[in-house]
Amino acid sequence: MKYLKPGSISLSAAIWLIFSPTDVLALSQPQPLDLSGHWVGFASIAVFAVAYVLVVLEEALQLRKSIPMMLAAALIWVGIALVYKQQGLSSVAEAAIRHDVLDYGELLLFIIVSIVYINAMEERRVFDCLRVWLVNRKLSYRQLFWVTGLLAFFISSVSNNMTTAMLMCAVIMAVGKDNPKFVGVACVNTVVAANAGGAFCPFGDITTLMVWQKGFIQFWTFFKLFIPSVVNFLIPAALMHFAIPKAEPAQIQARIVIRRGAKRIVLLFLLTILTAVVFQNSLQLPAAVGMMAGLAYLQLFGYFLHITHDDEMDADLGSIHYQKPPATEDDAELRFDVFHHLERLEWDTLLFFYGVVLCVGGMNFIGFLHRLSGFLYGELGATSANTLVGISSALIDNIPVMFAILSMHPEMSEGQWLLVTLAAGVGGSLLAIGSAAGVALMGQARGIYTFTTHLKWTPAIALGYFCSLGTHFLINSTMF
Repeated sequence: MKYLKPGSISLSAAIWLIFSPTDVLALSQPQPLDLSGHWVGFASIAVFAVAYVLVVLEEALQLRKSIPMMLAAALIWVGIALVYKQQGLSSVAEAAIRHDVLDYGELLLFIIVSIVYINAMEERRVFDCLRVWLVNRKLSYRQLFWVTGLLAFFISSVSNNMTTAMLMCAVIMAVGKDNPKFVGVACVNTVVAANAGGAFCPFGDITTLMVWQKGFIQFWTFFKLFIPSVVNFLIPAALMHFAIPKAEPAQIQARIVIRRGAKRIVLLFLLTILTAVVFQNSLQLPAAVGMMAGLAYLQLFGYFLHITHDDEMDADLGSIHYQKPPATEDDAELRFDVFHHLERLEWDTLLFFYGVVLCVGGMNFIGFLHRLSGFLYGELGATSANTLVGISSALIDNIPVMFAILSMHPEMSEGQWLLVTLAAGVGGSLLAIGSAAGVALMGQARGIYTFTTHLKWTPAIALGYFCSLGTHFLINSTMF
C-alpha cells in the first residue's frame, strides 16, 4: 500500500475531500481483515466460550459475571490490535472499537437514568405502598394470581423485568406463605408476565431498547407487539389457573406511609420517557440525551425536596417486609439524594453488558458474525432464524444474542425485526434460567420456586411462545 507524503494533496483536493459525501469517503477507507480463519479468530472463540462458562457458573464460583466478560473483551481486542498493527491498519481497529464503545455508552446512560428513577420510587416507598395495597385487598389465591400477573405485565413495560418480578414475588410470598404450591405456580406466572410485558415497549427490556436505539423500528411501532405479548402471557396463565387452589389466604392487615414527593417522581419518570421519545423520533437526537435531561428533572426536584425539608423523620407506620430504619439513623439520610440512587446501581450487570458488547463487537469485526448471518438469514431464512433466537435465549442471555443480531445487520422487513424482538424478549421464559426475572425469583423464593417447578410448565409456556409468534404474523402480516 502506497502512502502519500505530507503536502502532496493540493488545496482544491483537500477542500473536495472535506465536503465530499460521507459514503464517498467511506469507500476510501481500508476494509476490515477477515480473521475468522486466523489464530486470533480461534483464540477469540475460546476466550469468549471460557468467559461465558464462568458467567453461567457465577453462583457456584461466587465470581461476579462482569469479571470474566470484561477480561475476555480486553483479550479479544488485544489480539485484533496486534494483527492490525502488523498490517499498518491500527486506525481501522481503533475506529471499530470506538464505535462499539459509543454504542455501549448510549445504552449505559439510558439504562442508568431508568434505574435511578426506579430506585428513587422504591426509596419513596411507591412499590411498598403498591404491595401493601394488594395484600389488604383480601383477594383469593386465584384472584391474586391474576392480579400479580397483570401488574407484572404492565409494570415491566416501563421497568426492568427483574425489579417487577421481585415486587410481585414479595406480594405472593406475603399472602401465600402457607401455600407453597400457590407460590411456586404464581412465581412461574410472574416470570412469564414480566418477560412478555417488556417485549412491546422500548423501555421494558434491554434487547427492545437496543433495537429502538439502532433505528430499525420506530418507537410507536413496537406497540404492534402488544397483542402478541398478551397472548404470550395469557395462554400459560390460563392453563396454570386450574393449578391454583380455590381457597382464600389468611387475611393480613398492614399500613405504610408514602414519602413526600413520590407521586411527583412517578410523573417525572413519565415526562422523562416522553422527552427521550421526542429527542429520538422528532429531533433525531440520541434517546440517551433525552434521558439525561430527565435525570436533570429529578435532580432539580431533589433540590426542591432538600430546601423544603422540614427536618422531621418520615413516619413509618409499618409494613410487611419493610425494615424500619434504625433509631440511630441521621435525619439527613432520609432526605432525597439522586447520587445516593446512582450508588445503588447494579454495576456488575452494567459492566457485564460492557463486556458483552465489546466481545460480540470483536467477533463481528473478526468476521464470524458475517458467516453466521449468511447461514441463519441466508440458508435458514429470517423467520426460522428469528424463532431460533427466541429459543436459544432460554439458555443464553438474550443481550449477547440480540447484540449479535444487530451487529450482523441482516436485511429484514420491519415485521421480521419485530419478530426477533418479540422472540428474544419472551423466549427466556421457557426456562427459569432464561431471564434475570427467573434467576432472581429462584433466590427470593428459594426452595419453592425452583428450576424444576418452572420446567413443569415449560410445555404451556412454549405453547404461548409459538402462539404469540403466530399472532404477530396474523395481525402484522402487512409488515412482512
